[in-house]
Amino acid sequence: MAEKSRRVKSEGSVGSGTWAAKPVEPAGAGASAASGVDIDPVIHAQARLRIMATLAAVPAGDELHFPRLRELLGMTAGNLSTHLSKLEAAGYVQQNKTYAGRSPATFLALTLEGRVAFERYVRNLRSLLNA
Repeated sequence: MAEKSRRVKSEGSVGSGTWAAKPVEPAGAGASAASGVDIDPVIHAQARLRIMATLAAVPAGDELHFPRLRELLGMTAGNLSTHLSKLEAAGYVQQNKTYAGRSPATFLALTLEGRVAFERYVRNLRSLLNA
């Protein structure tokens, strides 16, 4: 991914002075480093945060059917699948693919690691907001 930059005027320039590219930090990029609070980037993406929050509301040991999660979040199947794959790769979500009759069915749940990571994320975010 190309680094974003914005044009800024050199210090001390007046009028049509020289312009230089200055790197732009993503919103909140320095916040966690400056405050010492670690915000998990896997969870922090908006869609994945919504997925994690929804699955965290499901009692441990229970699962949520993929179409129901898609309906609750208002996401397309493809978009939801992409984000679930990233959460699964991080070890936060478990997908249980089975059959309901002759139809394939996917059930989802947070792993223990996912529950711990989400609780830590919420705690760290609260700490950052209260700082």
